[in-house]
Amino acid sequence: MARYWLMKSEPFKYSWDDLVAEKEGIWDGVRNHRAKNNLAAMEVGDQAFFYHSREGLEIVGICEVSVAGITDPTDPEGKWAAVKIVPKTKLPSPVTLKQIKAEPKLEDCELVRLSRLSVAEIKPDEWSVICSMAGI
Repeated sequence: MARYWLMKSEPFKYSWDDLVAEKEGIWDGVRNHRAKNNLAAMEVGDQAFFYHSREGLEIVGICEVSVAGITDPTDPEGKWAAVKIVPKTKLPSPVTLKQIKAEPKLEDCELVRLSRLSVAEIKPDEWSVICSMAGI
């Protein structure tokens, strides 16, 4: 069964538009153990929200894991995980962190509870709520 995720990126470093232009990007540089474990748990076909952090603070698109279980190429020691992703859908209406925090059904979401986590798991019911908020 496919799982759902949220992946944060600062848009000035790597934005949704950058992923779309590349057609496939590598999600690397993560140096948090919980986020690393989430990356390592991803499988090909899993879906993820693409979240702009620092600027915007909003979910802007949906991407899909195209290659899973790879070692982060930026890690010379080979301890950290990475995946490759492809863009699937730009959200008709971005969903802001403020909107997410205001939705009672999302109060237990990792994005809310563990706000500094760069790669978070999203439960299927949370995924549905956020997709509805985005207009899809």
